[in-house]
Amino acid sequence: GKHLTTLIGLILVPIIIAYYHLFEGDRDEYDRRYSSFPDTLKLKMKGMAKDMFYFGYDNYMKYAFPEDELNPIDCQGRGPDVINPSNININDVLGNYSLTLIDTLDTLLVLGNVSEFHRAVKLVIDTVSFDKDSTVQVFEVNIRILGSLISAHILLTDPKHPFGDVGLDDYDNELLHLAHDLAVRLLPAFENTSTGIPHPRVRRERVEGDLRLLNNNSGPLSVLNGDVEEAICMHAFYYAIWKRFGALPERYNWQLQAPDVLFYPLRPELVESTYLLYQATKNPFYLHVGMDILESLEKNAKVRCGYATLHHVVDKSKEDRMESFFLSETCKYLYLLFDDDNPLHKSENKYIFTTEGHVVPIDERFREKQWNDLFPCEEGVVTDQETSNGSFSINNSNCDRVSEERRYSLPLKSVYMRQIDHMVGLF
Repeated sequence: GKHLTTLIGLILVPIIIAYYHLFEGDRDEYDRRYSSFPDTLKLKMKGMAKDMFYFGYDNYMKYAFPEDELNPIDCQGRGPDVINPSNININDVLGNYSLTLIDTLDTLLVLGNVSEFHRAVKLVIDTVSFDKDSTVQVFEVNIRILGSLISAHILLTDPKHPFGDVGLDDYDNELLHLAHDLAVRLLPAFENTSTGIPHPRVRRERVEGDLRLLNNNSGPLSVLNGDVEEAICMHAFYYAIWKRFGALPERYNWQLQAPDVLFYPLRPELVESTYLLYQATKNPFYLHVGMDILESLEKNAKVRCGYATLHHVVDKSKEDRMESFFLSETCKYLYLLFDDDNPLHKSENKYIFTTEGHVVPIDERFREKQWNDLFPCEEGVVTDQETSNGSFSINNSNCDRVSEERRYSLPLKSVYMRQIDHMVGLF
């Protein structure tokens, strides 16, 4: 019997080893690509993200300012479509208020450029006025203009924020006054509405009452809400689509395995989710995702004077438009993804990103309830207010819902990654 057992072992062991190596080979296909990310490569990607921002920003300032946006192919500025007021694709956002400059203010601080931040603030103070007859969308103006003005004002006046004392000599709350002026002009949208939901568009003389469906930022919200496992899964699907097209179409048909709204306006949501998931897990997988996105944008969207909207994610044809959120969000989150030493990641003070990615420090005076009342931790879990060594922690979620081993393996098992890739038609 002993000899028989030995003989069976001699026969089975090679078979088991063969199957093991087959499985290991399948797993290693993903592990080899995603399980590590050298510091030298991280530094290179940080530099690429910074160069991407300045290529867009410098060309906006050179060719487009004080208009709202840059046409990166023709190297010209773009304002509202006064000839065709019904062109809401343009007129919902643009209003002759130097949109891109305002939207980008705090990104300059994120990149450490205090002098250009000061110059930009002075330009806004000296040149921007909202005393103009135009119809704009309340949501877009609120997140892009009003939010940025308030963010920049707080960063200028509160030395406790992550970037330290970046105060401007002779600053007299001008950005706050501009924000108040704009907010007053938006108030009519909240009047005479039976639901309490504001009308979507507002004009100085009148309010228009048609409705518009807004984007769903479910990925970032899942991370911020603590649903990290769900966010990991959702992110994997969106990233698989990105890998297939080198961009993210506005709408994808899962049954047809094809996009049915084909353009990509350089939106930030996938980058934002990637950044937040990296902050939540510190998994190098997300650095690879960021690198893939960064290199795809360089390859597919870069043109003579900036980065252009992709009109068609398959044939990579372009539209001559660079929306302001590309600089205020897409580039910002890409840069922060690779910049572990950024003041935002080292600060002892809390902060949030607004819908448009603007940095707003959180002060107790801005809260109706304390953080732990809203998001209580389980017993034994270190809160976000104090770590084990007594220092203040602001970058981890309030309750650490990601197991330790998940931080050092793929976000999903290789077999699931492969299934997702197959579902979007990668192979």
